[in-house]
Amino acid sequence: MALPERRGVGLFASCAGAMLPLTLLSSERIMLLPALTLIIITFGLIFLFTIRDLKTAGGEVALLLMGILYVPLLLGHLLLLRGVANGGEWIFLLMVIVMAGDTGAYYVGCNFGKRKLYRIVSPNKSVEGALGGLAGSVIGAFIAKATFFPSLTAFDSLATALLLGILGQLGDLFESFLKRSFGVKDSGAIFPGHGGILDRLDSILFTAPAAYYYALFVFMGR
Repeated sequence: MALPERRGVGLFASCAGAMLPLTLLSSERIMLLPALTLIIITFGLIFLFTIRDLKTAGGEVALLLMGILYVPLLLGHLLLLRGVANGGEWIFLLMVIVMAGDTGAYYVGCNFGKRKLYRIVSPNKSVEGALGGLAGSVIGAFIAKATFFPSLTAFDSLATALLLGILGQLGDLFESFLKRSFGVKDSGAIFPGHGGILDRLDSILFTAPAAYYYALFVFMGR
């Protein structure tokens, strides 16, 4: 569902989404809730008084608000993660787990994949590839512990690998679901052959919040 006649609104929404992560840098994050409230009310009123087709108007505003929240709010957790103890190490750990998982899933899926994981959303992904991805994430986490993040325990390494590995694959599936529901192959053309920027970020969008809350409540809470 595109918004071709609302380019001004789309630009305004893009700016609002870009500013949203900055509220996460404010003291105690007190500005996040007012910012979200203002965004919802503002765009709700804009669409209320610029109705073109009542049958599609509700879907349009829902799509726009989802776009504002999906990337900025989830990706903004990287800013929060950077601010915790060992924040730099946590971000690199997240990247290692996701990339090692992608590598493991691709290798195992291409060579041993037989059973379809979720045909309607992503027909090329297999159960074997998903398990290979989890194995790659676990290996990546323990490599991270042995190299740049020694303060991780063996439990932390295994727990974060499984948690982030599973969420990373689910984030990838969710982005595939969005593309297929809108009938597009790629989310953009900036990275030809890679499906667009969103295809490079889809796993991180789901794993960044999990990494932050694990670091905050489990790792630092001990």
